[in-house]
Amino acid sequence: MKYGLLLIVLLFSPWLQAELREESIDYRAGDSVLKGYLVWDDAKGDHQPGVLVVHEWWGLNDYARKRARMLAELGYTALAVDMYGDGKNSEHAKDAEAFMNSVVKNEGVSRQRFLAARDLLAGRPDVDADNIGAIGYCFGGSTVLNMARLGVDLKAVVSFHGNLATQTPAQPGKVKAKVLALNGGADGFVTPESIEAFNKEMTQAGVDYRFVNYPGVLHGFTNPDADRLGKANDLPVAYDAEADRQSWAAMRQLFKDVFGR
Repeated sequence: MKYGLLLIVLLFSPWLQAELREESIDYRAGDSVLKGYLVWDDAKGDHQPGVLVVHEWWGLNDYARKRARMLAELGYTALAVDMYGDGKNSEHAKDAEAFMNSVVKNEGVSRQRFLAARDLLAGRPDVDADNIGAIGYCFGGSTVLNMARLGVDLKAVVSFHGNLATQTPAQPGKVKAKVLALNGGADGFVTPESIEAFNKEMTQAGVDYRFVNYPGVLHGFTNPDADRLGKANDLPVAYDAEADRQSWAAMRQLFKDVFGR
């Protein structure tokens, strides 16, 4: 009988998945202590591509960690990045705005903290350091777009409902990443003028990019908590299940093209 059970286990072992491995990890950027969240799936093999996940303006919260886990399930080692330091996060707009402004007012701080996370991820022996990508939501989407503009060594960058405007537009030959920008067509934080400027900027810089606009969709469309947070903070944000599904599928296709999984 025991041999029969062993045979069943062996026959079905390709479909058995190891549990996700999760680790809260402290790292530094200058004098700042950053608290990231690392997750991967051993069952997906060694030398996995790495993906940085940059949070919304709320800070590194359960939503960013959830997206990191979803990436790990696809075969990526994902690091949810702490851009604010000490793992700060809030559900109050005034706090979130203050956290965000403390970073964006000094582009050097944003770049330093992003690079610290990238170096941490790329330095892991189980990560393919030549295949690193980044995704970001809201503030995080703007962040990853700007890192691509600055020529950070990334293979692919995906912005979900991120601000498209920048003080450092892409220059010809500098952007290394393939870029995917996913936007809500009714997002009041992203103007038609900024969309036109973004497309012009990417085209003139020769960036391999794609811009997708989801008609009638508001800011924050990927986050199921957007309705609750919007109501609590009087913000024009809302979840849209179909745009969430389509945007994640678009990201997966880009990553499949770039990373082969």
